[in-house]
Amino acid sequence: MKFDVEYISFFVIQVDGEDNQGNKRCKHYQTLDGDDYAESELSSFLGSEFTKIAKRNAERNPKAEQVPTKIGRFGAEPGYDLDSNPNYNLFARLRTAETMDLFQEHAEAMVQAYMDTSAIRGGAVFIVRAKYNKLFDEPFIFVLKCDFEQKIARITDERSLLNKVEMAINAKNMKSIMYPHMPEEGMLELWELKIHQSSHARYFEDFLKYVEYEKSMPEMMNEQVLGFVHQYIDQVFEDNEEAKERETQEMELWACSEQRELQQKWTPEQVVEASNILIEQKPDIEMKLKLGNMTVKALLADFGDRLHIAKMGSRYVIVMEGDGLLFDKGISPVELLDPEPLEQIVERIQRKAEEEEAVEVW
Repeated sequence: MKFDVEYISFFVIQVDGEDNQGNKRCKHYQTLDGDDYAESELSSFLGSEFTKIAKRNAERNPKAEQVPTKIGRFGAEPGYDLDSNPNYNLFARLRTAETMDLFQEHAEAMVQAYMDTSAIRGGAVFIVRAKYNKLFDEPFIFVLKCDFEQKIARITDERSLLNKVEMAINAKNMKSIMYPHMPEEGMLELWELKIHQSSHARYFEDFLKYVEYEKSMPEMMNEQVLGFVHQYIDQVFEDNEEAKERETQEMELWACSEQRELQQKWTPEQVVEASNILIEQKPDIEMKLKLGNMTVKALLADFGDRLHIAKMGSRYVIVMEGDGLLFDKGISPVELLDPEPLEQIVERIQRKAEEEEAVEVW
């Protein structure tokens, strides 16, 4: 996957103050056409970055709420086209600039807009127009940001030994925007772009105020499960508004908790029925839970089929079944086990639960 650079503009952002909240300045260093870029040091510095960015995977509904790579979609009011979106227009002008001077002008406008974001850090910004000539006549726009590295030094000679580099950058933690989004080779989504940034940072999301992002799977699940809960409350407390309000508040507090205990409200059949609605949308939804100091990771689809939750007295029991049993690195004596019948284990757990209950009563 080879991208041919048509134009590239190189800017340096400097921010005074250790908290990156001081005076911000931007300087344009150079704008090059494709021939000059190929002969410059920028060519070797950026190397295969464009291919890496294009091939970087991003999910429309990521498995976590904070992920480094996201797909964004330009927002528009119903009945309006893409060019009604201010963020889209920044990219469109760069894609259609007919001269290097025009490209530089539009690149400067984009960097100035980026400068207005909160908590911006100093570093180098590259605005690039490049073509993937193998498949497309239309160009791509890449926005690349490298933060300044702290306390960088290089070896010089035997007298001075070390020479401090004031403004050092590298491509290791480069942030990037690619427009348009290419879900797979040969396909373009003009309404979408792909951003890559530190998962805890929101530089590009702050910058692109009119770009929307799909909800993560945890967010979608939370919303849908709460929808099921409200339906359940409406049915159970149909004639008791006071109880309905109290139950709703309790369940919303439960939903907001970082760690949640088993609620013991629904039958296994009700749980499976609600789970199936989620599984139809995304079959590989994961489920994690802790039993004492043990962590269980499975698919939601496993519940009621290969994973079962039961109770003996005041103790919880998880039963998991499968065709094979494998161990990771680090040999343990457990791997030599000749498994006993399930019935014997159940009897032993039952005795243990009864003994503990007897002690509590005494």
